[in-house]
Amino acid sequence: MPIIALLLGFLTLVFGCSTLGTESRVYKYEGPDYVHLRILAINDFHGHIATSSSSFGGVGRVDYLAANLASAAEGAEHSVFVSAGDLIGGSPLISALFHDEPTIEAMNLMGLAINAVGNHEFDEGPAELLRMQNGGPHPVDGDLDGDPFYGADFQFLGANVVYDSTGATLFPPYAVRQYDGVKVAFIGLTLEGTPNIVARYGVEGLTFLDEAETVNALVPGLRQQGIEAIVVLLHEGGLSDGGQDDCGSGLTGPVAEVTARLDDAVDLVIAGHTNDEFICEVDGKWVTMADNAGRLFTVIDATLSRDTGDLTVRHIRNQPNTQEGTTPVPALTALIDKYQTLTDPRANAVVGTVSADIIRERNDAGESALGNVIADAHLAATRGAGAVVAFMNSGGMRDDIRYAASGEEADGELTYGEAFAVHPFGNSMVTMTLTGAQIHALLERQFRSDDPESNRVLQVSEGFSYTWDARQPVGSKVEVSTITIEGEVVDPEKSYRVTVNSYLADGGSGFSILTEGTDRTGGEIDLDALVAYFASGNTVEPGQQDRITRLN
Repeated sequence: MPIIALLLGFLTLVFGCSTLGTESRVYKYEGPDYVHLRILAINDFHGHIATSSSSFGGVGRVDYLAANLASAAEGAEHSVFVSAGDLIGGSPLISALFHDEPTIEAMNLMGLAINAVGNHEFDEGPAELLRMQNGGPHPVDGDLDGDPFYGADFQFLGANVVYDSTGATLFPPYAVRQYDGVKVAFIGLTLEGTPNIVARYGVEGLTFLDEAETVNALVPGLRQQGIEAIVVLLHEGGLSDGGQDDCGSGLTGPVAEVTARLDDAVDLVIAGHTNDEFICEVDGKWVTMADNAGRLFTVIDATLSRDTGDLTVRHIRNQPNTQEGTTPVPALTALIDKYQTLTDPRANAVVGTVSADIIRERNDAGESALGNVIADAHLAATRGAGAVVAFMNSGGMRDDIRYAASGEEADGELTYGEAFAVHPFGNSMVTMTLTGAQIHALLERQFRSDDPESNRVLQVSEGFSYTWDARQPVGSKVEVSTITIEGEVVDPEKSYRVTVNSYLADGGSGFSILTEGTDRTGGEIDLDALVAYFASGNTVEPGQQDRITRLN
């Protein structure tokens, strides 16, 4: 039986507020004409079952999350635990080494009811995602932990993910739950742009439909079933300049645009993807997001009308998954300990040394110290294939490299587990031939609009440099004469051997120009290239961030 279910209390008095916020406010429980529902939500968990963070006063780990969720559910007449996508994928070694089975098992124990698929759920392809739902051994590795994998007890949802061949959805579009006779529909879906940010094989044979159109098309059928309460679990992102429990000056980005287009029948949107934290109102609908990696979770109090079936949001807060003063749930601690024991021998192996922190933070030009190092590693691994430059997408760098020891290793030593945290996706190196003109087109494609948030500046290897001008229009930001390889200006007519990872090679992040590359040569996994670079015997220093120049 799920841990939370064992700990739930029964409602006697319900306290909340007439307006939303974090202060201690009270709303009067509506009595016998209404049902109280508490929704507990996470997003972008990414398999962080054993990760602790100093954020929000010290947070993390699923054994604490289970305890904090159980505590949050106490006093509620009814509660449900849901996820807005990227539950798995891009995970730490403790989960990824076992194809994220540990995360599924942890969520089973915690009583997760529903997970809307996110883009990272497709990292290993639709067949593997279906295995996450249905169980069974991995087709190549089998049962790595020695125990059978039975799949998720909770329901994956994907309303806008359909098979090209049949038009049927990969997963059910929605799930209906009933609370004292009042039905609530939870619609789950991911961003329409998933094929642009996932390797091609991960979405092969699938189409991702418009999010708002998909939801709105479902509303009439739900109403025919007598359902008026609709909650959308949408793995689509946005940003707010406010704090964890407010919206600041407002919500921007795709989730705001999608929410504004949703049918008024929708009562609440629980979002993910951009790892922000906010509580916003858009077009009369509340939209929430709770950071990532289980550091925060959202607590939403709502009432359901027995008469009309309507859902009314009464109070929302983003609550830290705090460790201080919290007793972790033993069953989840045991799960972490089991997989930690299996993972440690590989994770703790020292693969190289660093002289200082090497981090992902980018300068004004878009260049990072870690990006320099990774691009150099990829170039070093593929010089045998003729590569003269390597490009790396910033989104593929998932963690920083720190000088201070995080375990039994000495300061400055890099372990395999730490390297894996940087490069968890298992992309392979692809070396291809591009003309100088195509390289220029690739660089221009980094700048999608006048909004700096839309920039996708690629990290570049040593010996490659160029200048871009922020004041110039999209399509004309990069001065051709500044693009050089080893000091020589790139010739638009000449051919060059270029290395990228397989995600980019398939046109990921909108770099479709890379699909035109010719004479492709496959290489080793990106993580192996990084480990080999560190294992060369030299202490690795942070990149100098002097390869890309920005004007204005």
